[in-house]
Amino acid sequence: MPDTVDCLGLGIAPADILMRLARYPKPGAKVDAIETTIQGGGPIPTALVTVARLGFKSSLIAKVGNDIFGDFVVKELHDEGVDTSCIIRSDKLTAIACGWVERQTGRRTIALELQVRVKPSDIFLNGIPRPKIIHLDARDLDACTKLARWGNKNGITVMLDVGSIRNDVSQILSLVDHFVCAEDFALPYTAAGSIPKALAKLQKICHGTVVITSGLKGSIGMEIDGTIVHQTAFKVKTVDTTGAGDAYHGAYIVGLLKDWNLKERLRFASAVAAMKCTKMGGRTAIPTMRQALAFLKMRRA
Repeated sequence: MPDTVDCLGLGIAPADILMRLARYPKPGAKVDAIETTIQGGGPIPTALVTVARLGFKSSLIAKVGNDIFGDFVVKELHDEGVDTSCIIRSDKLTAIACGWVERQTGRRTIALELQVRVKPSDIFLNGIPRPKIIHLDARDLDACTKLARWGNKNGITVMLDVGSIRNDVSQILSLVDHFVCAEDFALPYTAAGSIPKALAKLQKICHGTVVITSGLKGSIGMEIDGTIVHQTAFKVKTVDTTGAGDAYHGAYIVGLLKDWNLKERLRFASAVAAMKCTKMGGRTAIPTMRQALAFLKMRRA
């Protein structure tokens, strides 16, 4: 186990089984898959893979089963350069996510079976690497809250990713320095009629920087001082959108580590997310730093 890392994440770590289809089938239909990929998934693990590919050190706290999928998830992360010494093995099954990706649009539908959970008692704070940034997904909320409080106490930047409303994350929001969430969460949670209004409401709750991502519509962020930054999405030939938000989060974290301003962070994160969408699978096309900077040099958003 390393003493320090750039980013320590806590979140679900499923195995992803993705099939590319010509079009979504009707109920009861049978169709042939064009392409199939099996990779590790999960918002936090994929963000940490992004951090590693972009040249920084990352470590994951998660729980997986003592089964072939658990072995697969851990090995893939290790091979990507993510520290796996904090991953906990369980007698329950590793989380499995099965997805169907539509060829024409790149849209995907995911079904997740999640039996393994990280509890606060699973986390020994004196036995984990000391990070510069903590990245959380709030699925195992009490465990995430424990880590966020530890981060606040020790002056560590805390970042939170929430993609949609699954559980009440209110207890952790005031502990977050950077809240990068999806429109699918922001609008219903705040009951706001627009993204700018949702942004303002969330910023008052979090007392930190808030960014709302909206897929092809781009992203919008608000700093603590009220500064607002808009970032349009980069246009690419989309093959699969799985993991795009996760890659965005990882690239945003790298922007923080490089001390970039909000405009620079959003532009870089948008580029990395767009590049990820050009190939099948949540991690296949995540770029290196050199590739990402070359993309930005050649393109405008």
